[in-house]
Amino acid sequence: MGASEPGQSTGQNRGAVPRGELVVDVTWRCDRWRDEVSEELLAGAARAAFAACDQDCGTAELSLLLCDDAEIRRLNRDWRGKNDSTNVLSFPLDGVPCAQGPRALGDVALAYGTVLREALQLGMPVHQHATHLVVHGVLHLMGYDHMGETDAREMETLETRILAELGLPDPYAPQLVANGEER
Repeated sequence: MGASEPGQSTGQNRGAVPRGELVVDVTWRCDRWRDEVSEELLAGAARAAFAACDQDCGTAELSLLLCDDAEIRRLNRDWRGKNDSTNVLSFPLDGVPCAQGPRALGDVALAYGTVLREALQLGMPVHQHATHLVVHGVLHLMGYDHMGETDAREMETLETRILAELGLPDPYAPQLVANGEER
């Protein structure tokens, strides 16, 4: 994990990147994230989602913002007209492949408080839920959506496959709680 100041990018995932790879620039705007996740874990999840899309878009980069609920609420309000906090936001760019440097895919933002609450409700570690949300957000940057039933099924199937490759369980499978009831 990088040792950058709050709000600063570590840039650890930058540098010489082979063609077809993903550069992930992580910005830590909420220090509470540092107790739950590592930059390597989330960058790895982003790269796995990027690779699974099997699109020939060359070397690309994205920005991952780890923020709090207040910041994501502002982003949601200002860019989507929704005055609510949410767990993850994706802001795709229509960047075309560049002659020099990586193609800009866009930004993914995660809200600490919402992700923590959801993880507790789901009975899973925060890092596991955050990993799923990074995969989900990157798939949005790559053009996937879940507005219709068919699109949702396709996106969820791909998310489940990526998470399995990362050694994580299916986030959409019913889970049994301690008393034997499905959640």
